[in-house]
Amino acid sequence: MDLDLVFLGTSGSVPTGKRAPSALLLRRGGERLLFDCGEGTQRQLLRSAVGLIELQEVFLTHFHADHYLGLPGMLKTFALRGREVPLTIYGPPGLKDLFATLRRVFGKLTYPVELFEVRPGDVLARGDYDLATFPVAHRIESLGYALTEHSRPGRFDVGTADALGVPAGPERGRLQAGESVEVDGRTVRPEDVLGAERPGRTIVLTGDTRASQTVVEAARGAEVLVHEATFLDEERERAKETAHSTALEAAEAALEAGVSLLALTHLSNRYFGPEIAREARTIFPDTVVPKDFDVIDVPLAERGAPRLVKGGALQTRETPEPAPEVPA
Repeated sequence: MDLDLVFLGTSGSVPTGKRAPSALLLRRGGERLLFDCGEGTQRQLLRSAVGLIELQEVFLTHFHADHYLGLPGMLKTFALRGREVPLTIYGPPGLKDLFATLRRVFGKLTYPVELFEVRPGDVLARGDYDLATFPVAHRIESLGYALTEHSRPGRFDVGTADALGVPAGPERGRLQAGESVEVDGRTVRPEDVLGAERPGRTIVLTGDTRASQTVVEAARGAEVLVHEATFLDEERERAKETAHSTALEAAEAALEAGVSLLALTHLSNRYFGPEIAREARTIFPDTVVPKDFDVIDVPLAERGAPRLVKGGALQTRETPEPAPEVPA
């Protein structure tokens, strides 16, 4: 199943000419999960090859304005397009109070919005993966999110199945699904024809945080850790004062957690990106600093390592949704 991360906003607290505030779209198969929705996120989607899709879920890490100010405009646009499909928004405690205020901005909608307040340690079970929250260390109550796929059955050994007389067809499908089957009076078990279980992928998103051991624990063995790096290490004291991280601290977390790829985001507007990458790579070489519209592709382990696709969200357009005419 395809899995990738589309970086829609990679700036820190304020936008720059080339970086918008925080927003990241996780695409897994047909699912589209938006994490944070900084100012201008709908515009970023429209500029990208993704388009302004009818998102079904939005996940907020915390309630600093640079992480949610894009929501009112996007919600209103959905309504002007005549949306009827429900939208679910998750966030830390205080989400419902925030929306009691925001409703004065976006007004009446044509579709229901469901609000779910989540706390550190909550797990949203999603069939073949879980989405778990974990605590981070920021100035206000904040969450990180970790998406972890369930393990997959091992590879099916066609030669062994042939030798055991398992006919091609439903019996082999049942074995792959973990069921035993009867063949000529003998029981063939899944472990007879399947290799070792293959682990699923893990993606960890920190949101805003100081250097924190909770991030390390959440990210152990992850394919991708998306960690904020607001400052260079020469500003470590400033990072502590504002409850943010340096590139060096993020790299230290990635190294300790044993992740495959570190992606640094939420850059202060005093930096361009290369200097952030250089500092982090002194400790963790497998570091990238995505720009807006870059994509990280996360293949299954047997198909290779995660990789950065520069400008990947500008290259292939998904099937666009029809835009109904709305009154001027």
